[in-house]
Amino acid sequence: MAEAKLQRFLSKYLRSGHRKGLASGWKTMIGGLAILGSSTTGHACSLALVLAMDSSASVDAREYHLQINGLADAVQDPDVINAIEAVGGIYLTSFEWSGRYQQVEQLGWRLLDNTDSARTAASIIRQAPRGYTEFPTALGYALGHAAVLMQRAPTHCHRKVIDVAGDGINNDGFGPDSAYKAFDFENVTVNGLVIGSPDTIPVDYYYREVIKGPGAFVEIASTFDDYADAMKRKLIREIIGNGLAAAD
Repeated sequence: MAEAKLQRFLSKYLRSGHRKGLASGWKTMIGGLAILGSSTTGHACSLALVLAMDSSASVDAREYHLQINGLADAVQDPDVINAIEAVGGIYLTSFEWSGRYQQVEQLGWRLLDNTDSARTAASIIRQAPRGYTEFPTALGYALGHAAVLMQRAPTHCHRKVIDVAGDGINNDGFGPDSAYKAFDFENVTVNGLVIGSPDTIPVDYYYREVIKGPGAFVEIASTFDDYADAMKRKLIREIIGNGLAAAD
């Protein structure tokens, strides 16, 4: 049943022209559907997803507004909801991050399994006030915080994914490599969403230092105005698993 739902969703989504980031993995995804369908039987959820949003000093008020609303829009997008329903539901939490000790919850762990639950989560995210504006980019600390949140997921999930969005490289405290050594990332895939800026796009840094685990990838938003579309693409890839996401 789960395999059939996923096949229908993927076929419809690709026919509608949404091929970026999905077409290249089409055969792999289809090959992984049977595994996902059989493995999720008896499990409480298919995916535990931690979203980490950059709110460092390099993100001004307008850019933060585009991020928070773009994330909320993506969570309640019909295609994302269809993907969520196709895998039988996911658990989601999100937080903003900046300095070493500046991580602020936007959405506590919550089950999303239909339109109403997705819209409720989107509303909570949209209304979350910004915690900080003046701190640097402590990416390693953000990853450590995300790993701790993953350990606190309310139930066992077939896949575990951390989704880190940012517009720069680590410039405060320990970096991603140290975070991966100090915290538990077993069976966790870490993906990145890089936001372009006039002077730099740290894509190489995210590929080299940030992403981790089976099927890990980097999504790119050339500007903050493109954030919502990039987040939507990213969420769909993470929800359907790309046939490659970590499983235990």
